[in-house]
Amino acid sequence: MDITFKLFATLTDYLPKDRKGNAIHLQVPQGITVQAMIDQFNLPEKLVHLVLVNGVYVDPEDRATKVLTQDDALAIWPPIAGG
Repeated sequence: MDITFKLFATLTDYLPKDRKGNAIHLQVPQGITVQAMIDQFNLPEKLVHLVLVNGVYVDPEDRATKVLTQDDALAIWPPIAGG
């Protein structure tokens, strides 16, 4: 199935080098979870702060059970500080 995977700020370093921008389209197995995607891209847990699927927040305790479906958009932001 096809999904869009978006990483923001410093997390874009974990995307393939040949991509354009901060989003890639991927073909993933049926039943893949948000946590499996985080693990697949070796995203450090301390940098995975805000996780959205189709614009809806996914709590950290729900990431291992939230299953992605066809055409979902998974977006992840690191903690961001401002001043």
